[in-house]
Amino acid sequence: MKRIFNCLALLLMLVALGSCKKDGKSLFTPNSSGTPYEVLVVMDETMWNDTLGGKALLDVLDRNVPGLPQAERSFRISQIDPSNFRRGFKVFRNIVMPNIDEIFTQPKFKFSRNVYSTPQMILTIQAPDEKSFAEYVTKHGQVIIDFFTKTEMNRQINLLKNKHNEFIGHKVDSIFGCEVWIPLDLQKFKKGKDFLWASTDRSNADLNFVMYSYPYTDKETFTKEYFLHKRDSVMKINLPGAREGMYMSTDSMYVDVKDINVRNEYAFEARGLWQMEGDMMGGPFVSHARVDRPNGRVVVVEGFVYSPKGLKRNLIRQMEAVLYTLTLPQEQQLEEIVIGPEVVEEEMDTTLVGQ
Repeated sequence: MKRIFNCLALLLMLVALGSCKKDGKSLFTPNSSGTPYEVLVVMDETMWNDTLGGKALLDVLDRNVPGLPQAERSFRISQIDPSNFRRGFKVFRNIVMPNIDEIFTQPKFKFSRNVYSTPQMILTIQAPDEKSFAEYVTKHGQVIIDFFTKTEMNRQINLLKNKHNEFIGHKVDSIFGCEVWIPLDLQKFKKGKDFLWASTDRSNADLNFVMYSYPYTDKETFTKEYFLHKRDSVMKINLPGAREGMYMSTDSMYVDVKDINVRNEYAFEARGLWQMEGDMMGGPFVSHARVDRPNGRVVVVEGFVYSPKGLKRNLIRQMEAVLYTLTLPQEQQLEEIVIGPEVVEEEMDTTLVGQ
């Protein structure tokens, strides 16, 4: 009798622990597998290889990352048949699940967090038929790319929250009165007038952060021409090359700009290529320019990368995540980048998925 009682007590304890949650997940949820910017598609192999729906989804996930000097796909892509979607695959960090069924009246995106592992994001794409699925995926391809890109950046931000370079952070505060979470390995720095540069100072895979400010005049401040003029003038003064006559400049032929939303406020994003005049150095950059209204100024944060022998996608995205941590005076620090209204968060019915 005592043995039965002990077994029941142990069973109840295990059930209780399994139901306990931390950050929205069970304490027994395993760590997710896969590398950053790796996506698993759970889709019938024939559909994936030979139909409009599969080809449309592959075309989206396989798009090149903008603003890089060489072609690099947005994600590393794997595919598995739903019948094989079992334990080893369920813990994947980023999963796409097409769900084509006539019960749906129209196509729709929805997502679920930490269903089988943590951190994990599962994006479900519902559609009533294959034709509408393909059309919806093609039309909203950037939504899919942004979803997983921002998901990975939020993971990077979460890491920075717990471990960032406080020494460089104090420099940012003393110069600008702002907060930014800089990676620990950016140790080298240089200060200037309303300017700060921090770097890993490596010969390969070198990460760099730049911050500067200038007075806000009017909305014409946020044009491509004004940005290029301001960036080039600031960099020429503050980031000269190894020899006289060398300085950083922007390759104006390869710069894209757009308006974005950061913390529900307007921001100006620019991404493209930089080069060192008089030298062979160059690489990608991405920057955010935001208005600090109480102080009547524009604050610019930028990440740029020098990696002549390696791939640059993950490096520049790592620095782009840093830009979102910029906290202007009187702002609260960002918890995560908003993933956008096109994708709705819902609980996943796991009884319908795999075995």
